[in-house]
Amino acid sequence: MLAILFATLVLHLTDLIILFVSTCANAWRIQGTESNDLWYSCVQNNGGHTCKGTGDEEWLQAVQALMVLATIFSLTSFIIFLCQLFTLVKGGRFFFTAVFQILASLFVMSGAIIYTVMSPKGKSDSESYGYAFVLAWLAFPLTLISGFIYIVLRKKE
Repeated sequence: MLAILFATLVLHLTDLIILFVSTCANAWRIQGTESNDLWYSCVQNNGGHTCKGTGDEEWLQAVQALMVLATIFSLTSFIIFLCQLFTLVKGGRFFFTAVFQILASLFVMSGAIIYTVMSPKGKSDSESYGYAFVLAWLAFPLTLISGFIYIVLRKKE
């Protein structure tokens, strides 16, 4: 039982780190020396970077909000799990933790879908999605799996 609990804890922490990095990193879309993320658009020139804020498009603000909410809900879920670990009765399930974790996964999925559909498509072959975008898509199934594990997991002595 201790091994399952430890594995669940590691999965949740890994997912939380992936969510945080994907929300903060400047690599959602890369084109040559230019990289765009949810917050800034940066261009590399003469050994330095010039960054400016992203536009005020509603879809981008929705993605920003969803990714921040996903990170907050996943962190809240982790804190609730630790509290329930010490206060839940024997045989109880971690439903409250699972609800927050599944909501976080839905927020990540929604944000990544909105970014995929609404992001400007360039004509260049050098344009691609960056590692932060891939991490966001990786965080979705990990968060969902973690949420389902919390539904199944029971507290034992």
